Amino acid sequence: MTDALTAIRDTIEKNDVVLYMKGTKEMPKCGFSSRVAGVLNFMGVSFKDVDVLADPEVRQGIKDLSDWPTIPQLYVKGEFVGGCDIVTEMTLSGELDALFDAKGIGYSKDAAAKIREANA
Repeated sequence: MTDALTAIRDTIEKNDVVLYMKGTKEMPKCGFSSRVAGVLNFMGVSFKDVDVLADPEVRQGIKDLSDWPTIPQLYVKGEFVGGCDIVTEMTLSGELDALFDAKGIGYSKDAAAKIREANA
């Protein structure tokens, strides 16, 4: 497990945005992972996807590291943001935009606005 935690920390440190998910951003394998990856993809966010189904130690290690029991998990500039419900709420409230702005993460403001309009 130590190797998995080291690999997780390394991935989070080396990538501005990381999504630990079931499946990949091109082929999610659960609805919650699909929702978060879909938001990031639609907003044009460049992110590293990590398929937790490919390695049971990574799947457990990310839960241990964040002290969060579910997948997906979003990290921005080394900071744990949350899972599907939190990311969805942040997207709809504009908090995700504010976080990306504060952290210098590129994204489409127009796409973010369209998500909010479609869910108003």
